[in-house]
Amino acid sequence: MSREKIKKNRWKQLHLYYSYTGFYKFILDGLKSAFLPTVLFVGAIVYVHYEVININDALVILTQRYSDFTIFSVFFISESILGLLPPDIFIAWTKNTDFPLLYLSLLALLSYTGGVVSYLLGKAMLLIPAVHNFMYEKMSKHIANMRKWGGLLIAVGALLPLPFAIAAMAAGMIKFSFKNFLLFSLLRFLRFIIYGFAIYQML
Repeated sequence: MSREKIKKNRWKQLHLYYSYTGFYKFILDGLKSAFLPTVLFVGAIVYVHYEVININDALVILTQRYSDFTIFSVFFISESILGLLPPDIFIAWTKNTDFPLLYLSLLALLSYTGGVVSYLLGKAMLLIPAVHNFMYEKMSKHIANMRKWGGLLIAVGALLPLPFAIAAMAAGMIKFSFKNFLLFSLLRFLRFIIYGFAIYQML
């Protein structure tokens, strides 16, 4: 059998596996669940921008009221602990700083590093049985998905509006290869490039 045919068969087998295990449905459901919050967020920004206060002026006030270090620290904590705050707010903030592209790059780096922290937290939970059992029960669905799809789930979480921090923590809890985790997580940078471009054009 030729190398091309072997490769084609492998991709076909992977496609069948992901179809059978529900990966495509998971992605579709995740995008559907993220669609409404995204629409509401964009709608709220547009409404506030035209009816309440110019968003750029509001972001300037935010920049004047809080130091860059404070904003970066809040963002890093959020990205390290279950992704509590939407990164889009911080991406919009960078547009009104003195160095927007540099700050956007720093956000991407902090988000990537936050994912690493989430991974290490997941792995550290193995050392405390009570905490591990509690979190394992709470995240059983995410852990099961991580066991089925591994790196692909990390890549999807890094790139799409899905909970990246949770995927990273689940990866740590099942002792997913740290080297491969770092590799797949690089797509987090691409997400910030895409979203940064879109938000910069909108504001």
